[in-house]
Amino acid sequence: MRICVAQTGPVKGDIRRNVENHKRLIATVVPHHPDLIIFPELSLTGYEPTLAKELAMAVDDGRLADFQTIANVRQVTVGVGAPIIQGAGICIGMVLFQPGQPRQLYAKKYLHADEEPFFVSGHSSVEMLGDKNEVALAICYELSVPSHAARAHENGAAIYIASVAKYARGVAAAHQRLAEIARDYGMTVLMCNSVGLADGDLCTGNTAVWNVQGTLLGQLDDTHEGILIFDTDDQELTINQMQT
Repeated sequence: MRICVAQTGPVKGDIRRNVENHKRLIATVVPHHPDLIIFPELSLTGYEPTLAKELAMAVDDGRLADFQTIANVRQVTVGVGAPIIQGAGICIGMVLFQPGQPRQLYAKKYLHADEEPFFVSGHSSVEMLGDKNEVALAICYELSVPSHAARAHENGAAIYIASVAKYARGVAAAHQRLAEIARDYGMTVLMCNSVGLADGDLCTGNTAVWNVQGTLLGQLDDTHEGILIFDTDDQELTINQMQT
């Protein structure tokens, strides 16, 4: 399976521009024939909890239609991050576009305390991806909740992908934790993070992949956008670090 994790620098609150940037990044990935492309937490809006109510959208929002077209034409699954209206609240969601299928939602269940004034614990319509249902998803703080990775393993996950928005102080801890998850459960682990301003601080990228022994195989830098593609069959790693 060829998996891409993308590192983006979202424009605060500008969904239209962020959609176009996602499409630009996807265009650099598709020549590598990926099966799955995952973007960082709240990638379409930037990580801006105080703007969540203003920016929240439905899963079937028409502004996202091009992602379904890409999924259908390119035969690739794409996951993008957005604040999603769910019931009476807003959850931190990843909208998933799969070839020839209705849109699905992976929703962040475990919130950090700082997020609770703005978001609710979400309910997912899908938890596992891939032809063999072997890909488990996580959104940011969830990777720090021991039961989350444990449940993924119990459900048969061979791959664990964390979509995050982390500042410099959190990236090192996340890398350590994700290496532990890979080693403890024998899973290939990937993380995608944003770069640039987010909620008054700086996200510092370092999008990365670990093998089943917990060894870091490669990562992007802490400043620029880029893509990391990993083939779980032959262990081939492709890195495209974009420069400004």
